[in-house]
Amino acid sequence: MYDEHYTRLNQYRSLWILVFFDLPTETRKERKIASTFRKKLLDDGFSMFQFSIYMRFCASRENAEVHTKRIKNNLPEHGKIGFMQITDKQFGMMELFYGKKLVETDKPSQQLELF
Repeated sequence: MYDEHYTRLNQYRSLWILVFFDLPTETRKERKIASTFRKKLLDDGFSMFQFSIYMRFCASRENAEVHTKRIKNNLPEHGKIGFMQITDKQFGMMELFYGKKLVETDKPSQQLELF
């Protein structure tokens, strides 16, 4: 019998990493730094949730730690950056609206892990 509690991609074991940031963009150099930071997030598999909020699904806490460490190694010198990890179950309880219209949240696609 299939038991979801013991599956590898369990809603309580898999995580979402949310990265929140406010980076200075007054000068051309600051805009370049902010753009580079966003590009590195995208290159690492993050997707834009809102302009200064990016998110990434991770199948395990260990995988989330790898990506969090990678971001920490690429932090810009100035600006505010925050990280938050939440379970897939918590993420699934989020309600999204466009105006007053409730929108279904996207389900993460299952990712293949190679060892």
